[in-house]
Amino acid sequence: MSNTDALIEIRNLSKTFPGVKALDSVNFTLRKGEVHGLMGENGAGKSTLIKVLTGLYQRDGGEILLESKPFHASRPQEANNAGISTLYQEVNLIPDLSVAENIYIGREPKKFGRIDWKKIYQDAENDIRKLDLDIDVTEPVSSYSMAIQQLIAIIRALNLSARVLILDEPTSSLDLAEVKQLFKVIRKLKNDGIGILFVTHFLDQVYEITDRITVLRNGKFIGEYETAKLPRLELIAHMLGKNLDEFTLEQQKELKTKKKASDSDDFLRVENLQKKGAMNPFSLEIRRGEVMGLAGLLGSGRTETARLLFGIDKHSGGSLFLDGHEIAISSPKKAIDQNFAFCPEDRKVEGLITELSVRENIILALQARTGVLKPLSPKQQEELADKYIELLQIKTPSRNQSVKNLSGGNQQKVIIARWLATDPVFLILDEPTRGIDVGAKSEIEKLILQLRDEGMAILFISSELEEVVTCSDKIAVLRDRNIIGELNGEEMEVGNIMRVIAEKEAVQ
Repeated sequence: MSNTDALIEIRNLSKTFPGVKALDSVNFTLRKGEVHGLMGENGAGKSTLIKVLTGLYQRDGGEILLESKPFHASRPQEANNAGISTLYQEVNLIPDLSVAENIYIGREPKKFGRIDWKKIYQDAENDIRKLDLDIDVTEPVSSYSMAIQQLIAIIRALNLSARVLILDEPTSSLDLAEVKQLFKVIRKLKNDGIGILFVTHFLDQVYEITDRITVLRNGKFIGEYETAKLPRLELIAHMLGKNLDEFTLEQQKELKTKKKASDSDDFLRVENLQKKGAMNPFSLEIRRGEVMGLAGLLGSGRTETARLLFGIDKHSGGSLFLDGHEIAISSPKKAIDQNFAFCPEDRKVEGLITELSVRENIILALQARTGVLKPLSPKQQEELADKYIELLQIKTPSRNQSVKNLSGGNQQKVIIARWLATDPVFLILDEPTRGIDVGAKSEIEKLILQLRDEGMAILFISSELEEVVTCSDKIAVLRDRNIIGELNGEEMEVGNIMRVIAEKEAVQ
């Protein structure tokens, strides 16, 4: 394919935010009938490029061509009208509307001036069948899992007769079967001549589905490469800005050699804890200076386990013991009183207050524990914020920068900083590296092991099995809301986790 096949040509694109050069003379070309991966660390400029292209942001410099003609979208609807459909990382559906209404919102079929409900439901059912799904399109989307909601959002994007389809982390909430379904649709669209811009942090998916890869780093264009000719290690090196000999498997070996078995007494013991309809009875034992990993497929009960331990969901049975004494964790406040900390899976909905500054987000949990009658002084707030900005290497122009202007990886570090400021004894991390770049992920993995070596007990949840193996001292394997097995020592391998999940009978 040559540039004569180009659907989108971006040349010398620039965009600046207060204190941040988000895009600096960036180039990008999307051709007809190709899947083009856009790769880079968080803060590289991927999301900004997409938002400028689709009219959410206005560019400061450069040019955009759509099929060789100058193109400028002052708002997203203009991009949609030009045949550019976008599905962003966060699912953007209206939970109280039906599946059909969400798919056709703003484009509802009419009959005699009113919505033709029979047609909208029939059309939506036809769209759903294309992905081999079996769901009731008359039900509100809130009644379905996050994975199904993600597919509904994808269907809506595909339904706009796009010439260009932008998929920003579309598989982050999908299991392997659902990813396979999506890729089947992507290949069909590719064969139909549609250009697809595909953003993901999953390297396997990039190499499975893309034809070309463009790499950005720190808002700059690094290069465009044919996927089949780009070794994985070289891709990572381009993303991180390191020489190949600086980024090797020795990093993983280094992390693994730091593991140590804890010989301390049980710190937290869980006996038959459960929540009816959400999590079946389970038992766990976690020691000080130990990382317990939770591994399982989507919907296996990992997040439900974390929410029960932190008191977000009230348990309907079972007991918790801390240092041999039974405790009652009936709310997050009770958990915080026991010096528990929780970094949730969805950092934007459940973690950050995006309108507040980095400083305000960091001191939030500590201030909540001390109470409104004992406010932290401005000096205390600044010292705490500066301490953890430096400790976690949070990339921000200032402690007073709005947290919404940070990259995903740095936002994640702000949440971790918030809880470290409370000096916790037990830290729950639910997908702390989801949606962040390779470099930030490595930093967080090293931080987890450092905290463990300092004596902290940690519950670590990740959908990436390799990461669970790397960071954990022992692993509880979940399936269908049950803990079905536990792996220790040399047993902790990805293949063993998969074998346990695949066993016909649960391990008691």
